[in-house]
Amino acid sequence: MEDKNNLDRHVDSLHNLLEKELTGDFRKEFLEIHPYDQAMFFRKQTQEARLQIYTYLSPEEIAEIMENIELEETEIFFTEMDPRFASMVLAEMPADDAVDILNGLEKDAVASFLTIMDKSAAEEIKELLHYEEKTAGSIMTTEYVSVYKMNTVKETMQQMKRKAPDAETIYYMYVLDENKHLVGVLSLRDLIIADEDVLISTIMSEHVVTVSVGRDQEEIAQMMRDYDFLALPVIDFQNHLLGIITVDDIMDVMEEEASDDYSKLAAISNIDRPDDGPVESAKKRLPWLIILLFLGMMTASLIGSFEETLEQVAVLAIFIPLIAGMAGNTGTQSLAVAVRGIATGGYGKQGKMKLIIREATTGLITGVVCGIVIIAVIYLWKGELFLGILVGISIMVTLVVATLSGALIPLAMDRLNIDPAVASGPFITTLNDLTSILIYFGMATTFMQFLL
Repeated sequence: MEDKNNLDRHVDSLHNLLEKELTGDFRKEFLEIHPYDQAMFFRKQTQEARLQIYTYLSPEEIAEIMENIELEETEIFFTEMDPRFASMVLAEMPADDAVDILNGLEKDAVASFLTIMDKSAAEEIKELLHYEEKTAGSIMTTEYVSVYKMNTVKETMQQMKRKAPDAETIYYMYVLDENKHLVGVLSLRDLIIADEDVLISTIMSEHVVTVSVGRDQEEIAQMMRDYDFLALPVIDFQNHLLGIITVDDIMDVMEEEASDDYSKLAAISNIDRPDDGPVESAKKRLPWLIILLFLGMMTASLIGSFEETLEQVAVLAIFIPLIAGMAGNTGTQSLAVAVRGIATGGYGKQGKMKLIIREATTGLITGVVCGIVIIAVIYLWKGELFLGILVGISIMVTLVVATLSGALIPLAMDRLNIDPAVASGPFITTLNDLTSILIYFGMATTFMQFLL
C-alpha cells in the first residue's frame, strides 16, 4: 500500500509540474522514477500533455520510454511527434525496435523519417527493413560485439570498452575469422578471467548454435526456450554474422504469437486493439462469422431434413442443445490441448499418435460417464428409459467423435503446413454441431419404432 501511495504522489506531483510548466523540476522528478513507471505515466496522458513532454525530454529519454510501451501504442505517438524529433527518437532506439515501429506506419511517413534521420542510423534501419516480416532478419539487432580469433585478450578488452556502450548485450561476444565468418562464441566471464596474452581462438567455444536470416520467428522462440540462451546469432548462407536476436526480442515474439493464436482460436482475423473503432473491429470479426453463419445454416438444414422424425417424436427437440453443446465444448477442449502441444513442440511423430489414442480414450470415458448420467436423469424426469438410452448413446458417440476431431483437425493442418490455430474454437464447435445432430437424429430415425 505504501508503494502505491508513493507512486500516486509522483503522479500528482508530475501533473502539477506539467500544469505549471516547470520544466527543470518536472525533468528532475520524472527521470528519478523507474523507466517502466515513466512509460506508464506517459501513455496515460492526453495528447496535449504528451506534446508538452516531448519538449521537456531529449530524444534519447523519449526513446527509452518508447521501449517500455506496447508496439501498437507507440505507432500513435510517433505520428503525433514533430517528424524531425520523431526521426531523432528512432535513431536513438535499438535498430530492431525502430524497424518494428516503422513497419506499422504508412510508407510515406517511413520514407520521411529515414530521409531526415542521421545517415548511419538510417542505413542500419533500411538494411533491416528489407527482411521479410516474422523472420530472424526482421527481429535481429545489429548492435552486438564481435571480436577476431587472432586477437589477444588484452586487445579484445580494449575493443570491448569502445563497442560496449552501443551494444544491446555484452554477455556474449561473437568470434570471427579473417574472412568475417562466425567461428566461435565467447562469454564475458571467460574473457575476464583469461590471461591478457592468450589468443581468443584458444578460449572461445567453437560450438555455436545459429539461425539463418530467413528462419521463422516462432521456431527461433522455441530454440531460445529450449537452449536457455540470452542471445542467438543470425547468419547468412555463407556463415557471415548479420546480427543477434536477444531474449527481450523473443519475449515480444512470444507475446505476439500468443495473441495471434488467441485471435485465431476466437475466430478473429487480427486481434482487436484497444484503440480500434467499431468499424475496424467489425471488419476483423466478420470474415469468420460469415463462414460460421453458412455452417450454421447447414446445421439448420440438417435438422430440417429430420422434420418427419421430430413431428412423430417432438420430445427429441428438447435435447438438441444438450447434444450440440456437449460436442462443441468437448471438441474445443481437445483442440486447445492439441494446438498448445503443436505450438510448444511437445509432439514428435510418436507423440502425435499417443495424443490421438489418449484423446479417443478420454472421449470414450467422458462419453460413457455422461451417457450414464443422462440416461438416469431422463428416466427420472420423463420416465422414458429407451429415450434416455438413445440420448445417452448419442452423447457417448458424439463425445468420442468430437474429441477426436478436436485433436485430428489441428494435427492435419500442421501436417499441411497450415497454422493449426486456424482450426478455431467456433469452427470446431460448429463442425461438431453438424456431426452431433447427424448422429442424434440418425439414431432416432433408425430406432423410431421404439420411441412411439
